[in-house]
Amino acid sequence: MPNRPARRAATLLASVLTTDAALHLYWATGATWPAADEKSLSYAVLGMEAPFTPPVVLPLAALLTTASGIVVAQSRRPHRLLRLGTLAVAAGLSLRALAGVYWLFAQHTGTAFYWLNLGLYTPLCAVLCAAALKVARPQLPSLREGEAPWEDAVRVR
Repeated sequence: MPNRPARRAATLLASVLTTDAALHLYWATGATWPAADEKSLSYAVLGMEAPFTPPVVLPLAALLTTASGIVVAQSRRPHRLLRLGTLAVAAGLSLRALAGVYWLFAQHTGTAFYWLNLGLYTPLCAVLCAAALKVARPQLPSLREGEAPWEDAVRVR
C-alpha cells in the first residue's frame, strides 16, 4: 500500500501539471491571459519571443497531462515502468530548475520573466522535482500495528 506522504506529493505534482496543461489548452485557443498579447505572454513565460499556436502548445499540454497521469498512477499502484516515468518527470523538472538558476544570471533583472523565474518558475520546479522523487521512491511494505520489523524473520511456524 503506497504511503500517505507519497500520495500527497503526487497530488501536489499532478495538480500543478494539470493546471499547466489547462493553461496550454487555453492558450491554444488564441487567448493570451494573463498577458495583453502573444508577444508579452511569450516574454513573460519564456523570456523570448515564441509562438503560442496550437501546433506548439497542444503537444506540451498532452505531455503535461501524461506526466500527471503517470505520477498519480505510480502513487496508487507502484510499478517499474510508472516509476521510470515518474523519474523522467523528476529529471525534466530538475533540468528546468537548473536552467532557471542559470537564467537568473543570464537575464536582465528588469524583465517580467526574470522576476517570474526567480519567484515562481524555478522554486516551483525544484519543489515539484522533490515531490516526483518522493513518489518514485520505492515503498517498503508497511508494518501491522504493534509488529516489530524483525518479527517475521524469527517467527517459527
